[in-house]
Amino acid sequence: MNGHFVISGGPGTGKSTLIAALREAGMPCFDEVSRQIIVEANKNGTDLLPWSNLEAFAAECHRRMKALLLEKEVKGLCFYDRGIPDIIAYLRNGGKPVPEYLFSDGKRYAKQVLVAPPWQEIFVNDSERPQSFEECQRLHNLLLEAYTELGYRVVMLPKVSVEQRVAFVISTMREFSVQEEMCCI
Repeated sequence: MNGHFVISGGPGTGKSTLIAALREAGMPCFDEVSRQIIVEANKNGTDLLPWSNLEAFAAECHRRMKALLLEKEVKGLCFYDRGIPDIIAYLRNGGKPVPEYLFSDGKRYAKQVLVAPPWQEIFVNDSERPQSFEECQRLHNLLLEAYTELGYRVVMLPKVSVEQRVAFVISTMREFSVQEEMCCI
């Protein structure tokens, strides 16, 4: 199986938990860049935060996400906790202009994106993720819009246990890889 796949979704929908479980299952995975930036900003006392300087925060997210795509020599299948199209959705949510380069750079992943839907029963917010469940739902719709606009096939993750989500992801990726191979024969 090949491809750089994004796992997207609003805050508190189980993406990072799924990424950790996929990593534990032996899959190459990359953690959420935006959370890393928030942790660093809080530690260093800077305003590079989405709720105080969204445009600068988005630019730094883009810089780091693009670097991951360009610098990491990962052969085969790998997963990213969020992708560049997520930045488009967050900028739109904040009423900010979306730089054109996000649209071209946002097309660099495998053409199938896995999306974790809003799920009240597992939703949790924290210091790096202060959004409400209502904002999670709004962001979910903007994420679907951004990925669809860029030509991605959206696959919704089921609301099941982490183990069942891992099995679903692996099964879905195998199916997608077979379809890709068949179209290229």
